[in-house]
Amino acid sequence: MLEELSVRNFALIDTLSLTFEEGFNVLTGETGAGKSLLVGSLSFLLGAKADPGIIRSGASEASVSAVVSLGKQQQEALAWLSARDISPEDERIIIRRTIKTSGRGTIHIQQTPVTRGDLTEFMAFLVDLHGQHTHESLLRKETHRKYLDRFAGLEETGVAFNRVFLEREVQKKALERSVTHARDRELRLELLHYAVEEIRQGNPKPGEIQELEQEARRLGDFEQLVRLVQSLGVLLCDEDRSILSLSRRIRGVIESAAAIDGGLAFLAKRMEDWYYETEDMVEVFRGYRDTLRYDPGRIEAVEERLSLLYRLKKKYGLDEAAIQAYRVQAEAELEALAGAEARHETLSTAISVIEAELASRAQDLSDQRIAAARNLEPRISGLLAHLGMPHARFAVTVETGKHLGPWGADTVEFLITPNVGEPLKELSRIASGGELSRIMLAIKTVLSDADSLETLVFDEIDTGIGGEVALAVGEYLAQIGQHKQILCVTHLASIAVRAYNHLKVKKKSEAGRTVTAVAVLKADERRKEIARMLAGDAGTVALAHADALLVKYGKGVKDGETC
Repeated sequence: MLEELSVRNFALIDTLSLTFEEGFNVLTGETGAGKSLLVGSLSFLLGAKADPGIIRSGASEASVSAVVSLGKQQQEALAWLSARDISPEDERIIIRRTIKTSGRGTIHIQQTPVTRGDLTEFMAFLVDLHGQHTHESLLRKETHRKYLDRFAGLEETGVAFNRVFLEREVQKKALERSVTHARDRELRLELLHYAVEEIRQGNPKPGEIQELEQEARRLGDFEQLVRLVQSLGVLLCDEDRSILSLSRRIRGVIESAAAIDGGLAFLAKRMEDWYYETEDMVEVFRGYRDTLRYDPGRIEAVEERLSLLYRLKKKYGLDEAAIQAYRVQAEAELEALAGAEARHETLSTAISVIEAELASRAQDLSDQRIAAARNLEPRISGLLAHLGMPHARFAVTVETGKHLGPWGADTVEFLITPNVGEPLKELSRIASGGELSRIMLAIKTVLSDADSLETLVFDEIDTGIGGEVALAVGEYLAQIGQHKQILCVTHLASIAVRAYNHLKVKKKSEAGRTVTAVAVLKADERRKEIARMLAGDAGTVALAHADALLVKYGKGVKDGETC
C-alpha cells in the first residue's frame, strides 16, 4: 500500500508531502489546479520516461519518493527484493527517484541503486495506474490477451511457455547457422583431411631438414671430399712420416731419456697420452674412410626428401615441430567439426522435442483461455449493466491458429455491442471515451480479485459519464476499495462522496510564484468541495445537495490539515 508520497521541484510543485489511507482515496480540484501533476509524479516514480523539462524553474533537480508497505500476500514483490538483497524495514520500503537538469538521474529502493527497468519491474507488483493512455491500450488487441491471462491466473503459465518458446528460437537460430555453414564446413573438412594425411605421410622428424641439407652438400662435393680424405690418410697414418709413425718414434725416444733422467718422466707421460689420443683419432678416421662410398641414387633420394619437407614447411610451419603441431591442431578441428555434424542432429532432435512440448503447452493455454473467456464475458456484461450500459454485451474471442507465437497459438480480442440486436464489433469501432472508461473499470473490478496488486490509481475514469452512471462508477470504485487501495482523480461529486480520504489540489501564489498544494479535507471543508464540484460554488443549494450526497453515499473523512 502507498502510505506517503513526497514530491520536490516537480513542475509547479515546490515541496509536497501526502499521506494516503487504506481504501478509497480521492483527489479533486479545479481544472488546471495540478491534479495531473500528482499523477505525473507518481508515474515518474513507477518508471515512466522523464524529461529534464519537468524540473521546477530555478531548481537543479526534481525528486519523488514514496513509503510503501508490503503485506505477506505480495510474495512476488518480496521475492524480487530478496533476490537483490533488499530488505524492508518494519514491512516498509522507501523508493526515491531523481532527475537533474543534465538529464541524469538516480533511483534507489531502500539504499540500493537500481535501473529504471528494475524500477518499472518492481513497481508493477505494487501499483497499477489507469489513465488516458490505458484507455488507448484497451484498443490494442495485444493487451486483451494479457487481461484474459491475468483473470484466468495464467500469467505464470504464459511466462513459462514464453521461456520454452524463446529457447526454441535460440535452438532454431543455432540450427540455421549450422545449415548455412554446412557447405563451408564440408570444404574445411576436405582441406583439413588433406593436410593431416599429407603431414602424416611426410612425417618430418625433428632436425631432419638440417641433417639432409648437410648430407646433400657432402654428396654434391664427393670428389673433392675423397681427395681430401686421401690426403688426410697420408698425413695421419699411411706413410712412415705420418703423425702416427712420428708420435710412436718420439714416444720411444722420450721414454729412453726418462729412464736416464727421471726429470723427463712427466714429459714421457704427456707424450704417452698424446700418442694414445692420436692412435684413437686414426682409428676413427679409418672407420670413416672405410664407409665412404659414392651412391648416385642417394643424392636423388635426399633431394626428393628435402623437396617434400620444404613444401610442408612452406604450407604448415617454420620447422618440423611446427608442421607436426599444425597436424595436431587440424586433427582437433576435424574432431570439432565432426562434433558440429553431430550437434546438427542434436539440435534437430532438441527442436522437435521442444516443439512437441510447446504444442502441448499451447493447447493447455488455449483450453484454459477459452474457459476463462466464457467466465469473463457474463461478469463484464453484468458489471456494464450496473454502470449504465444495460443492453451491452461483452464478448471475448479466442482464435487458435496453426502457428505458435511467444505466448501461445491464440489471438484474443475483446468485442462489444452496446445495443440489443447489433453485431459484436471491435472496441475501437464502437466504444466512446465514456464507454471505454466503464469497460476498463469493469475489467479492473474483475481483475482486482485475481491479482496481488495493493494500489490502483484511476485518472480520468469519469471521462464522458455523469448522472446515474457516475453514481454506479463511484459505487464500484468503493467496492474495489474494500480490499484494495484506490487513488482516484475525479471531477464528479457523485464519485468523490464515496471516498474515505479526500484530498484537494489547488494552485496558490507564494513569493510571487505559482505553486501546487494539496489539502487533506476535514468534514466541513469536504462538504464545501463537494458543493463546488456540483455547482461551481458553495452556495446554500449546492451545500444542501452536497449534504444529501454525503448522507446517502459518504463514508466519512478523517480530520486533516493543509499539506
